[in-house]
Amino acid sequence: MSRRRRAEPRIIPPDPRYNNLVLSRFINRLMLKGKKSIAQRLVYNALDIIREESRRDPMEIFEQAIRNATPIVEVKPRRIGGATYQVPQELRTNRSEALAMRWIIRGARGRKGTPMRRSLATEFMDASRGEGSAVRRREELHRMAEANRAFVHYRR
Repeated sequence: MSRRRRAEPRIIPPDPRYNNLVLSRFINRLMLKGKKSIAQRLVYNALDIIREESRRDPMEIFEQAIRNATPIVEVKPRRIGGATYQVPQELRTNRSEALAMRWIIRGARGRKGTPMRRSLATEFMDASRGEGSAVRRREELHRMAEANRAFVHYRR
């Protein structure tokens, strides 16, 4: 048990163009070395690419992508009697959303040879269709949790 006081959640303002809190959190996660304007430009350019290619509302695709990449359970290693078990645990909403964003960003950064705005747009489109590396990671995590369902009684 921690002796320090509980961390207070920061209240971040919504993003300036779409007035969306989730998009603002995504921009903050994408940001490197405090360069927020560059992260904003990348995300907004990616959303413009989505609007041109799909002829749909880019925010709708972004939200669908986040929803499709968001896991419900994860496995945590627990050491019991000399053996380590992968114990499935349900996730809080902010943790699962953070994982989804992290996976989408990692997938976009992993696409070499294309500009970040293009790879981010492709990753959003893939995730909104239920494809792509972020959705694959989620399904992998769910499979692992399902396989280790027998150890659920070791939960804290």
